[in-house]
Amino acid sequence: MPYLDDYIQHLTFERGLSALTCKNYMRDIQLLASLAGQADLKSITNTQVRRFIATLHSRGLSSKSIARALSAWRGFYDYLIQHKDFTQNPVIGLHAPKSAKTLPQALSVDQVVKFVEIKGDSLLEVRDHAILELFYSSGLRLAELVNLDIGMLDFSESTVTVTGKGNKTRIVPLGSHAANALHTWLQQRSNIKITDKDKNAVFITQQGHRITPRAVQYRVKSWAIKQGINTDMHPHLLRHSFATHVLQSSQDLRAVQEMLGHANISTTQVYTHLDFQHLAKIYDSAHPRAKKK
Repeated sequence: MPYLDDYIQHLTFERGLSALTCKNYMRDIQLLASLAGQADLKSITNTQVRRFIATLHSRGLSSKSIARALSAWRGFYDYLIQHKDFTQNPVIGLHAPKSAKTLPQALSVDQVVKFVEIKGDSLLEVRDHAILELFYSSGLRLAELVNLDIGMLDFSESTVTVTGKGNKTRIVPLGSHAANALHTWLQQRSNIKITDKDKNAVFITQQGHRITPRAVQYRVKSWAIKQGINTDMHPHLLRHSFATHVLQSSQDLRAVQEMLGHANISTTQVYTHLDFQHLAKIYDSAHPRAKKK
């Protein structure tokens, strides 16, 4: 597509977006190109973009995915107006179809404890134990965990410094169980011959390379089966569980927002619905006037 390479260069070097974010932008803009066919970018109208939205909706694309694509298209056209003499942005004022809000799934405390307490002292068991404990201890995203470097761990302050979405850095607590698991893993890690480019990575493979997101996803699902967790387990489920359990205990929405690295508190507020479900169950079981006769 014309101008796409220039735009990705702009996102990478002028706006400083991560490689993954730029890849997502590229994919969404290439989707626009496929929908537009032979049409010139300057000729695309607001009405045509509405048809593109309808097409994506009919294909079963989620509202969230359509909204992300529209955001990418809107930003692309803003760039073209500023740098390539385009005169209008046909995406302005358009929104994705609304969809029903779904609550994030969360494990119970007992389920999480059963899941993360991996027994064994082999290299992979020790590493994976540290990974699971850290996910649940600090509510990290998958990308944040795999990109962790040793210098980001502060055992004296019991904190982890992570770089999240938009290259925003935050400091999150490190629980004692996670700290102990990490100490054990770092001792094992010292026996591995590590490649120069990955020498600072906290989590590495047996071959000395930084672990990939795909590998972590696979290991999480594998351990769910081994530990008898009967659910579709993925790393983000531990993040959801972390947020839900901290909110249930503290009732401090702002603190949970900061620890999760959410830019807007509205993103964090979804966990208040989970918390209400938890409180409603307690009410139903404990209040003498709530029990059905």
